[in-house]
Amino acid sequence: MTRDNDRQMKAIILYDSRSTEGSTDRLIDSIGQQLAENGAYVEKARCKATGDYSFLKEFDVVIMGAPVYYMVVSSQLLGALLQSNLKRYLRNKNIALFLTCGSPEAMALSVYLPQLKIHLMRNRIVSEKIIAPHQIDDEEVIYDFVNEIEEGYRKSFKSSRGDSLQWSEKALEQLESLPPFFSSKIKEGLSVYAREQGIRCITPEVLDEARANYEGY
Repeated sequence: MTRDNDRQMKAIILYDSRSTEGSTDRLIDSIGQQLAENGAYVEKARCKATGDYSFLKEFDVVIMGAPVYYMVVSSQLLGALLQSNLKRYLRNKNIALFLTCGSPEAMALSVYLPQLKIHLMRNRIVSEKIIAPHQIDDEEVIYDFVNEIEEGYRKSFKSSRGDSLQWSEKALEQLESLPPFFSSKIKEGLSVYAREQGIRCITPEVLDEARANYEGY
């Protein structure tokens, strides 16, 4: 698949499962194969609750998924979001989520998926999918999921290409200390301010300058 500037998407599937070479592994391999056939570079890694996730810096898209056991998302993935540096290295990444479970989709969307999403409120989630056991080998389900991921990536890439604005680590930390609703509004306003002023990188000093010049920042 051809993309703007021929930029190859780099995706990693970050997953958890109690078994090896079972249905979850088949699903992950199918997702990875479809992405690769569409021109993406793909890797996969099994979650560890106390792992080091600094390697995520190399990827544009992080696809996260796991089975549900006894109404709880598999523990290593949840543990990584709580105990490791995973959330830090997911910052500014496009995220796709999937869960495999036999419960009704409505229940999975309202009870199981929020167990992950509550830790990802500041991330851009480009796709989320509940996959029932009988859909594990359904090529159409996999195709649709991958297409959603790629479309979300293309939109984010076009947006970042059109606005080459950068954020310093400290400025992002200040922004992320705010409630999501306010931080999104402030980030939007700061982007406008930076373009007007010809600023290429937002730092804490730029935040202070914007507050001083524009009411509401």
